[in-house]
Amino acid sequence: MKQVLTLLLSAAALAAAEPSQELVEMAKKSPQSSAFREKLLAATKEADRKAGKAWAGYQGQYVFALDSAPAPEFFFDETPGGKPVRLNGSDTWIVTASGATGRSHNFYWQVDGKPVLAAPLLLPNDIQGYGPLSYEKPGVPQGKLSEKIVHTSTIYEGMRADYWVYVPAQYDASKPAALMVWQDGQGLANRAGNARLLTVIDNLTHEKRIPVAIQVLISPGLIGEQRMRSVQYDSVDDKYARYLRDEILKDVEAKYNIRKDGYSRFISGESSGAICAFNVAWWHNEHFTRVLSRIGSYTSIQWKPWEKEGGNIYPFLIRKSDRKNIRIWMTDGHNDLENNHGSWPLQNIAFANSLKMKEYDFHFFFGNSQHNGTQGASDLPEALTWIWRGYDAAKTSETFVMDPAEKAKPYFRVKTLNRE
Repeated sequence: MKQVLTLLLSAAALAAAEPSQELVEMAKKSPQSSAFREKLLAATKEADRKAGKAWAGYQGQYVFALDSAPAPEFFFDETPGGKPVRLNGSDTWIVTASGATGRSHNFYWQVDGKPVLAAPLLLPNDIQGYGPLSYEKPGVPQGKLSEKIVHTSTIYEGMRADYWVYVPAQYDASKPAALMVWQDGQGLANRAGNARLLTVIDNLTHEKRIPVAIQVLISPGLIGEQRMRSVQYDSVDDKYARYLRDEILKDVEAKYNIRKDGYSRFISGESSGAICAFNVAWWHNEHFTRVLSRIGSYTSIQWKPWEKEGGNIYPFLIRKSDRKNIRIWMTDGHNDLENNHGSWPLQNIAFANSLKMKEYDFHFFFGNSQHNGTQGASDLPEALTWIWRGYDAAKTSETFVMDPAEKAKPYFRVKTLNRE
């Protein structure tokens, strides 16, 4: 299961070209020009065009391409899209589309009444909807990423894990900084990757939408050849929280001036990394109060009947426990996983309803994404701005309360099935 989740998360990159503003604009203004055709063919792979996966996008504007002899149909966010146009003298078809930024979208083509989709799941292709704050901006200083640091644990005896520290340009060692911790940090450390974390941190810090914060990006560990990701992340106990506090952060705090109050500390993750982040805030709320949960694995991955609880318990544990001081932004999609460990969409809905019942300060976006990072990458600026809203460096605590607008809304409900 750990390998399956890793592959699915890696699939978020898709086989797509880097979003290109020029290519999208040319597709709308001069799709039949030789210049556009050359740029399109250079920016997309023939295999992707034949498989119905080729696209480029910029701030919610997209162009999609398919190689097909028969005329195709195009679907965007699972509804009929624009009419495809065949490029002169070729079997390449294109179509443009617009979508809201801050959320992921999906698309697929249909030829002769049959979807052009990869087996066995036959799900649409997910794509990011980056907004302006997910792109590098002139005049915004970039922080500095450390070299990879290798840590050997005593709490997880003999486990070796890598981590990186990202220090924003505004950091002043004479002033204690806030702290943000990211699980599966090995992917987030790549500035050019689809997550765009470092660029978003630069932009939000520059615009003072988030406080100056030291970023710690941690990878899962290894004991010999054994991958420890699920053991660390999916176990419903405080072992990882102690490992983070007593080992990783102890070392980081020796090098940087970091605030100790939970009010100034944030933790995030995707999939099993998301339940890991919530675990830390749940079991050690005095150290972390702000959580970002994306495609959270609130399922039974580490559950062992009569022996060990799994993440599936959380929707019920939240309802039956005193409310903790946690502010949390959650996202998931109706195309997320269904397997022997559980239903990711249904568990995230139940989790959100439990937070609502106990009047947590939470936000839940439920879209159409699969088990990948597209939605998390798309709404990252909005999520971080929301989580850090109202932050005051002069304070060391705040009791988070549910927004009155959320309190007035109904519970989340599954109203229809997405099948006949």
